[in-house]
Amino acid sequence: MLKGFGNFLLKELKELIRDPKIFIGMIIIPVIMFPLLGGIMNFSIQSAQESVAKATILIINNDVGDSAARFIAYINSSFNVISINTTESVNIVELMSQNNVTEAIVIPSDFSANLTSGLQVRIEFYSVFSGVSMFSGVSATVIDSLIEEFNRALSPNIVIPAKSVIVKGQVIENLDAQTISNLMISQTIAMPVIIMILLSYSMQIAATSVAMEKEEKTLETLLTLPMDRFAILLGKLSGSIIVAAIGALAYMIGFTYYLGSLSSAIPSNVNVNLAALGLVPSLFGYILLGVSLFVTLLSALSLAVIISAFAGDVRSAQSLVGYVYPLIFIPSLALMYLDVNAIPLALRILIYAIPYSHPIITSKAVIMGDYTIAVVGIAYVAAFTVAIMYFASRLFATEKILTAKLKFKGLIRRREKTTSEP
Repeated sequence: MLKGFGNFLLKELKELIRDPKIFIGMIIIPVIMFPLLGGIMNFSIQSAQESVAKATILIINNDVGDSAARFIAYINSSFNVISINTTESVNIVELMSQNNVTEAIVIPSDFSANLTSGLQVRIEFYSVFSGVSMFSGVSATVIDSLIEEFNRALSPNIVIPAKSVIVKGQVIENLDAQTISNLMISQTIAMPVIIMILLSYSMQIAATSVAMEKEEKTLETLLTLPMDRFAILLGKLSGSIIVAAIGALAYMIGFTYYLGSLSSAIPSNVNVNLAALGLVPSLFGYILLGVSLFVTLLSALSLAVIISAFAGDVRSAQSLVGYVYPLIFIPSLALMYLDVNAIPLALRILIYAIPYSHPIITSKAVIMGDYTIAVVGIAYVAAFTVAIMYFASRLFATEKILTAKLKFKGLIRRREKTTSEP
């Protein structure tokens, strides 16, 4: 009943594998992309570990007893400690800024007396919230572990850290940086996902639109109509944006519901108003984010139109556009959990150079009120977009849009030679 199925299947597989666009897009790029992404994550983890080993903690010591000295020495075994002995009240935010540290401990004046009497003692523990990333609370976690180990050497829960977080220069008591990061993680995941979907959907739609016109031989008729060819280009870009936005919105409705189902993991006693803490973008921040996403989307669509112009059919256009996806996926996946300012300089420059990473960088920057990096990113992507759109408009203004083709000559000749052999 299935006579000849095996031979026909083998023929189809050979044709697909021999197609250089499919071979490179489905095999070569993933083989390169995921090890590269894994290398970035591994290098970032190692960098976080090294930063913890080199981290400095500020200790304000208001106690002159031996127990305080032993506690400082215990912390100093894992961190570089800057110890300040004083009995006067201090401005902890200014001291941490002057000493360039992100964690600080204040030892009360009754520390040694309470430990000697076997009474609980509360120390003040301050952390600076500087951004959302997977490794933002590593140092604070290590300090918590050291305090627990110090307790086990004396008595369980005898030293109680009263945690506070410093957000944009303001001290928020009874809260730590890790809790804020956990509360914000949903939006740090959602934004890269939105951008990946929006860019990939829109590029596929734009490429398919142009390639379908070429494949069905209707592009010649379209270009002969009494209308500006740049208007044709803008029409295709605008239609792709609208359709991609609807698709992304539908996807994110379901994705938001999925993230909401994870809210049960957040302790019920945690009630934090992120807007009151200034960790929600302002109106100006939302405007910057919208502009960044818009210019990035325009550049991606223009690039998709240019790429699809070198394809003869829809399948070839989609395969060619797939070559651009690593430039979208790698920054999105890397920045989903990493802070761009915390990664090594060489990788930071590489990510900044990729225009499709800037909406994600902007989404994090406007939360922290860093509008400078958002404006610079918009200017860079806008310049890139203008260059791409100029090239696309020039391509539409000539007849090359009808005849341009991208060929892998060596692979094609090899394929022809193979198919011609008996």
